[in-house]
Amino acid sequence: MALPPDFTLLQVVPELETGGAEQTTLDVARAVIAAGGRAFVATRGGRMTARLEADGARLAQMPVQSKNPLVMLGNAARLVDLIRTENVSLVHARSRAPAFAALWAARTTRTPFVTTYHGVYKAQSSLKRWYNAVMTRGDLVIANSEYTRAHVLAEHAVDPDKVIAIPRGVDLDRFNPAWVTPDRVAALRAAWGIDPADRRTRFLLAGRLTRIKGHLTIVEAAARLAAQGRDDSLILFAGDDQGRTEYREELSAAIIQAGLQDQIRLVGHCDDMPAAFLLADVALLPTTVPESFGRTAVEPQAMGRVVIASNHGGTTETVVDGTTGWLVPPENPAAWATAMARAIDLGPGKRAEMGATGMNRTRQLYRVDAMCAATLAAYERVLDARRQAHEAA
Repeated sequence: MALPPDFTLLQVVPELETGGAEQTTLDVARAVIAAGGRAFVATRGGRMTARLEADGARLAQMPVQSKNPLVMLGNAARLVDLIRTENVSLVHARSRAPAFAALWAARTTRTPFVTTYHGVYKAQSSLKRWYNAVMTRGDLVIANSEYTRAHVLAEHAVDPDKVIAIPRGVDLDRFNPAWVTPDRVAALRAAWGIDPADRRTRFLLAGRLTRIKGHLTIVEAAARLAAQGRDDSLILFAGDDQGRTEYREELSAAIIQAGLQDQIRLVGHCDDMPAAFLLADVALLPTTVPESFGRTAVEPQAMGRVVIASNHGGTTETVVDGTTGWLVPPENPAAWATAMARAIDLGPGKRAEMGATGMNRTRQLYRVDAMCAATLAAYERVLDARRQAHEAA
């Protein structure tokens, strides 16, 4: 079956600042609109709101990021009103705290409810496992990788048929080297203070400034390379601290203490990631905890760049060790220094060959239109099951 002509989707996501869940929210909203439906997003808001509305989706601003029980109850009531007023066909929750309000509203209005497991949520207690399990209490659970799906099935008593894996997709129109003009790369180079004559191999770690992204591992690895007399790399940390000023200060202090101010730069948030990956030679993803998917391992491959990533989580599916990049033990500065030295010594020609392999593989496996098509097919499956159950009753 196809989506009904009056299909209206309501996605619920904490914020629209930056990140994979947020980008996927925009991608799916755009796909629903392209298919003739309507799309709403309930969220606190954020810098991606303008893009959402430019695509034709509608914002329902509310504090769904809150974990305060009273606020969550208020959110549930607001969502009930929205579902009824706009005749919402299906509710899709993309995070745990908003999922409680979304589930309550969906059940109150008897609206189909879908969730996406965007992260690998660990549970150290039965209470935390109960909290995480809200993401399994709908009609269907979407996992953003096979790794995430296996985690869901291991953690929760849920029917395997109810959990499907839909790998996240990359917008291959946006992340396409052919569409990035030289002036965009030049503008970024100037903004980041990189001399055009600087021939050092450029490494880019793209991600918010938080400990789990592994910046400190790279600082230690760079210190090891410097101790070996190597000064042939420039490392760029692109991302903002989102209020984590203490970690940013700790990171800056570590760079200064190691004497690496000329080799490591904190360049802040970047709105033009395709240009950023073209400006770089190698992308880094040294996460200390497993990524459920690892968008910043796939996007650079779409731009023809090799990737060095931690050998755990979803990146073991997206990076082919020795072929499209390298997989390295997390939090092992010596191993990261070795991998970075290997990437430098490989030279531009061999890196370009590996990058081309990664780009071709990404275009085959991680297209955003394929991800959106699979998501809309999942919606159709849920709606069809609800219709059959109603007819049987």
